[in-house]
Amino acid sequence: MLSGKNILLGVTGGIAAYKTANLIRLFKKSGANVQVLMTPHSKQFITPLTLSTLSEKPVYSDFSDVNTGEWNSHVGLGAWAAIFIIAPATANSIAKMANGLCDNLLLATYLSAKCPVFIAPAMDLDMYRHATTKENLKKLLKIGVHIIDAQVGELASGLVGKGRMEEPEAILAVIIDYFKSGLPLAGKKVLITAGPTYEQIDPVRFIGNNSSGKMGFELARKAIEMGANVTLIAGPTKLTSPSNSIQRIDVKSAAEMNQEVQNNYKKADIIIMAAAVADYTPLVVARNKLKKTEKELQIQLIATQDILSSIGQVKSNKQLLIGFALETSNEIKNAKEKLSRKNLDLIVLNSLNDKGAGFEYDTNKVTLIDKNNKVEKCELKSKSEVASDIFNKIISLL
Repeated sequence: MLSGKNILLGVTGGIAAYKTANLIRLFKKSGANVQVLMTPHSKQFITPLTLSTLSEKPVYSDFSDVNTGEWNSHVGLGAWAAIFIIAPATANSIAKMANGLCDNLLLATYLSAKCPVFIAPAMDLDMYRHATTKENLKKLLKIGVHIIDAQVGELASGLVGKGRMEEPEAILAVIIDYFKSGLPLAGKKVLITAGPTYEQIDPVRFIGNNSSGKMGFELARKAIEMGANVTLIAGPTKLTSPSNSIQRIDVKSAAEMNQEVQNNYKKADIIIMAAAVADYTPLVVARNKLKKTEKELQIQLIATQDILSSIGQVKSNKQLLIGFALETSNEIKNAKEKLSRKNLDLIVLNSLNDKGAGFEYDTNKVTLIDKNNKVEKCELKSKSEVASDIFNKIISLL
């Protein structure tokens, strides 16, 4: 959600400034670009070198560089930012912001910024509950500044009360939620399965398939971009999670995938079963490696749990269930039968007869069939574009 976003972080002179190091780390880990502004007094609590190292950018605190004389444009900084967050925001800086005072670079940038502004107040409890501070916060709230309320806890004075700056993880969550608001899947919980399953024959051999997991992972990426909360249940794959915001659960066998789907489906608004789950698994798994002999090897297989069908039987009317079908003949007919038989809201049809579609490719060619039997054929596209097509169809069904 924060990938590529420009975040301006203002640090004012309070003991909670030490928390900004972790906040920068979290922003960077989420893919954001972070530029730090510091008030002169904040340097007494944490060094510019620390914040510069973590943000990978020079820290600005003066209107011009003392060595080169180059101007640090508050106007340019305000225009660069997608969001401006001041953490910690002391009583002094809050008062200046509320009354339009502008005696340092941070405040000048605040007055120039056209982006959303967030503040995370931090001060002693008597200062926080003082009528003047309350009035200043009301002024800022009235003009559109977002306030991340201080928390109750142990304060630098040794007292315990409200005034402690919110923790970096919670601040990150507030910022992510802000960017999610207004997106088509904001507030929706999406469960996605991806990749193959491996059914062990012995400790070194297994029955599997050629699924790479790429389609499922692209769906997870697109769901995050559209504002959803995503749980991704992934079979064995070398792919890395497309976002740190995704709750990823790694499984190996069909039985493990079934268990995790059963554990998580009730919380989901949208369930997308993109994994290529094995239909059969060995009845007995050998404890030791099977030795090669001159004779034929026979392995008795039993059917695995039909996860898609089991969810179709119990899903609520408020949930959307999306399945995939990989066919080689009578594609539309077989897909429609699967759609009906398993009580799906949408089925995504792949055909191995289409060049560039199916397992392992970076492209795919799909046909979307909804519960009303409306058929939409798509051209060969990247799996990222296919994920967009699938979610656009899902949104139309919500």
